[in-house]
Amino acid sequence: MEGRIKVFVSAYACEPGLGSEIGVGWHWVLEMAREFDLWVLTRESNRGSIEPWVAAHPEYAGIRWIYFDLPRWARWWKRGLRGVRLYYNLWQLATNRIVRRTMRREGISVFHHLTYGNALWPVSRYGQRQCFVWGPVGGLETIPRDYTRYYDLRARLVEAVRRWSVALALRSPALRSRCRRADLVLCKTDITRLALPLRDAGRAVLCTDVAADVEAASAEVVRGCENKEGRVAFIAVGRLDAWRGFDLAVEAMAQVVAVCPRAHLAIVGEGGDRRRIESLVARLGLASHVSLVGKVDMATYKRLMAEADVVVNPALKEGAVTVSFDAMALGKPLVAIDTTGYTRHFAPSHAIVVARRGRGQVVRSLAEAMLRLTNPAERQARGQEAQKAAAQLSWANHGKAIRAAIRAALAHHEGRSAH
Repeated sequence: MEGRIKVFVSAYACEPGLGSEIGVGWHWVLEMAREFDLWVLTRESNRGSIEPWVAAHPEYAGIRWIYFDLPRWARWWKRGLRGVRLYYNLWQLATNRIVRRTMRREGISVFHHLTYGNALWPVSRYGQRQCFVWGPVGGLETIPRDYTRYYDLRARLVEAVRRWSVALALRSPALRSRCRRADLVLCKTDITRLALPLRDAGRAVLCTDVAADVEAASAEVVRGCENKEGRVAFIAVGRLDAWRGFDLAVEAMAQVVAVCPRAHLAIVGEGGDRRRIESLVARLGLASHVSLVGKVDMATYKRLMAEADVVVNPALKEGAVTVSFDAMALGKPLVAIDTTGYTRHFAPSHAIVVARRGRGQVVRSLAEAMLRLTNPAERQARGQEAQKAAAQLSWANHGKAIRAAIRAALAHHEGRSAH
């Protein structure tokens, strides 16, 4: 349409009906499409879910989808999340020509690198030289040794490499070039925003990548199964990576059940830290109070969230953010560790956000927060406030902020070009 801003979006992860990074890409694309003309580059493997959805929602038929995957012979080694970082980097290199060709042919003015916004990972070389919107981006957050010394050897090595990679990246020409060229950097956390080597700090703004999906939270789901036989059901969701802090939640549960024997924690997810968590549960004698549910489908996830009384997000950096906003939409009180990012949206009226201090203090603070929420009246009051907050932090409202950010980036780029 005449007069609409044209935006090329690089959205490696983008599919309907899913959560986490994939859901972020999808929701952002839908919100931007309300005002802009979009060309969206994503993986060929996403075509099977995107095209039927678009066919059923003709109001979004104007989005131009561009699908690309490396040939099968060049990706035989990738299985699920195994090899995803290497594959993503190769995908970025291979798609630069698609970005260049499409933006030139269609006269597209804005390049938005949307999903897999890790400050350490590459961005289209051609896209960076246009009006460049980067993010939401993170990746400069690290875990203190006070926590990692409890990890198994592999996880300790991963975190040591991450600390080294971040320190090295902050001095790398590639990162400095991206920061210099970006017209707007949307930062997931203040840690990332303050660490980026930007001469003009005003170009970096704090921006959470998730919003509350209030439309998906029906009144029946919100009611859930509150307080069955006096039981208090806590739930924590996410991939079982050491930095997600499930061990902290388990140790906190040991203090909770000493006071409230009817408390139970369900940990939903799968990953490399499962064995360590299982050992910790056994050592603390919590087998009847902590369940490791494993990976579940979306329908089961929604049911488990509806049946829970309290959502716990013990991640030490941005993680399980979608789950936290789902808690808000479902009217569930939240207990979380402050990450300097998404947690700024959660007020004391409906959430208890614990400062990330020493490990022992964090465990005690989590336990104290969870014990407070064993009180039915407090849970109900906080849950009601959570739903009120969700209405203000819906995707519809977040979309307005997203579109305003794109317009501001374009104005900044045009101002730089004029000089």
